[in-house]
Amino acid sequence: MKLTLRTKIAIKVIGELLFLYGLLAWLDGVFIQFFYPMWLAMPVSHLLLGIRTDTFTIFSFIVSAFGFFVWRLTVELLKLEQNKATN
Repeated sequence: MKLTLRTKIAIKVIGELLFLYGLLAWLDGVFIQFFYPMWLAMPVSHLLLGIRTDTFTIFSFIVSAFGFFVWRLTVELLKLEQNKATN
């Protein structure tokens, strides 16, 4: 399956977005851990009663790592494709 340039750029931007917001959510959980550790067992929001803050922090770290991987992979693939086109 051959992806178009637009699709690759869209995947790159999605990876950046997941990395950035996942990292920010993870940092929020880290700051909560240092300053208000009793909040870790509480729900993240009144809208998400089933998800605890510590679980959300772990999930955010995983999302951030996945987003970084996708972002870097697409950047390298785009560079490789550009080098092939110039040669």
